[in-house]
Amino acid sequence: MTLTIWVSLFMVSLLGAMSPGPSLATVAKHTLSGRRINGIVAAWAHSIGIGIYAFVTVIGLAVVLQQSPTVFKAISYLGAAYLAYLGFGALRSTGGIAAKLESGEQVSILESAKEGLLISLLNPKIALFFLALFSQFVAVGNDPLDKAIIVITPIIIDGLWYTIISYLLSAPKIVDKLRNQAKWIDRLSGIVLILLAIRVVFSA
Repeated sequence: MTLTIWVSLFMVSLLGAMSPGPSLATVAKHTLSGRRINGIVAAWAHSIGIGIYAFVTVIGLAVVLQQSPTVFKAISYLGAAYLAYLGFGALRSTGGIAAKLESGEQVSILESAKEGLLISLLNPKIALFFLALFSQFVAVGNDPLDKAIIVITPIIIDGLWYTIISYLLSAPKIVDKLRNQAKWIDRLSGIVLILLAIRVVFSA
């Protein structure tokens, strides 16, 4: 796997983690309703679920590529369409990240870990995102090391991103700045996702 391809994988993994949704809401809730450590535990438990999805997706797509390149190409095009859909949705957003910053009742470390894991495993959009994401990387990463990199990268990115969120939510002034810039964060994510979808179409 070349550095350029890995940077693409890194950027898409980061955008996937940054995308507002139940995962962000869960980490935010456990940080704000518990302690910083609650948010960090929820973050890395969530990343374990991401790793499970990533592993299953890589193995499945590798088998499809080997058995039927035509079906694999069709999956790639469907993935590009889904990435474009996410991109246009982010462009139309009025600040979804801010809307997901919510608090709840006091929770334990174990509860934070359990909910962080389950929110990733039970979210079907994550499975769709990985199908869209990995179709372009599996085709160029056939050896075991490449597959390991494809799986490990989103795990680390996801865990680190939500750990950062936990630290940010521990500082009220930073939270206010995040809310103020949420619209522009969504728009930037939308543009990058659409550009990635175009790239998938032309490289499939």
